[in-house]
Amino acid sequence: MAELAADVERFARAVAEPADVLAGLGPASASTLSHGIPGTAVLLAALSAGDPALAALAERHWDTAAELLTGRSPDGIHSGPGALAASLVVGDAYLLRARHGLLDPAVAWLTARAQGLAVHQRRRRAAGGQGCPWGVYDTIKGLSGIGRILLAAERKGCRAAVPGLTAALDTLTHMINTPVEGRPGWWLPAQDHRLPVAGALPASGAATTGMAHGIAGPLALLSLAATAGHTVPGQQAAVRTAAEWLLLWADPDRGCPAHISGDALRRPPDPHHLATGPGRRTAWCYGAAGIGSAIMHAGTALDDPELHRRGHTMIAGIALQPVDRWDIDGPGLCHGSAGILQAARRAGCTEPAQQAARLTAHLLREIDDRPGAGLDIGFLGGTTGSVLALAEAAGLLPETEHTSWDALLLLS
Repeated sequence: MAELAADVERFARAVAEPADVLAGLGPASASTLSHGIPGTAVLLAALSAGDPALAALAERHWDTAAELLTGRSPDGIHSGPGALAASLVVGDAYLLRARHGLLDPAVAWLTARAQGLAVHQRRRRAAGGQGCPWGVYDTIKGLSGIGRILLAAERKGCRAAVPGLTAALDTLTHMINTPVEGRPGWWLPAQDHRLPVAGALPASGAATTGMAHGIAGPLALLSLAATAGHTVPGQQAAVRTAAEWLLLWADPDRGCPAHISGDALRRPPDPHHLATGPGRRTAWCYGAAGIGSAIMHAGTALDDPELHRRGHTMIAGIALQPVDRWDIDGPGLCHGSAGILQAARRAGCTEPAQQAARLTAHLLREIDDRPGAGLDIGFLGGTTGSVLALAEAAGLLPETEHTSWDALLLLS
């Protein structure tokens, strides 16, 4: 643990000055949470317990991020104005003082964005559009991620979060409870998949499964909101439907494929496809780490111990595979070992958490030791997210009253 603490301290020093962070980033990525300075602000805030200097640095990172937002398009919580808003809501929970001055307008922006996406989806349905686009429902760009941050803001006493949270819950509940020609409500025709799908996209379209861009994201939000006492009509049924659908399409040993084709959705699950279909089978984004977490949340929301157990088993099963066979890429949160570390630690799965902690620390040190290696400081795929997971594993982060940094991943 002492070595992990030293790694965390070294990286925190490397990103302490906003100018140093910006020096290695282009203007398009600098303002994003996924790649830029809102992520380093969360890290510094989370590490700031009892250290006014780190708290002040987090404030400077937020102020710098705000200056970079001019002309940035609306998006979800990992880029655009939503990135700064999400960073403020989550990071502010770690600071022992009055709310940051940007927090209330940030929450108002998120609420307006959620309401706008809800209106967009209603108009799409009225015009005969099929399914629900990723950019409306998912964790990275859509209502699952935005809704989770609004839930965190409401728990901090920001009443402006409630209309947006309600709009998110309504829209996601309706999506799940409204099949499309016998297919799930989040199935999309091939031409409407505007974002890349892991593996070749079938001509019959697809329903995606994972926490980043699939149904696990809405399932996690609806479950977490219900557990916190926020429900809309049909929400409990939607949680049940989504959780049972994921389990139906999960291979017992390998989790879910990244997507299920439109043709496959019209037939009983094919065991060969479940075992061999595309996807990051162990990672947070599309694999057992994220999907298992969402199913555990559903078990808690529905007071269903068997559902909770099956989600836990999915995450615990990661340890049954040798680490060198994990379907991951690097030390990051999204599709790397740090995402497994945080999901397993949250789930109480000690063995995969310990394996992932060792692997994440090893991979980060390899990057540090590589001559001329550029440092990716990003939250989702880079060092900031990995260091946050290691810092929590090492016991360096305080407990917060309402919201932890991994709410940005819908793990809590």
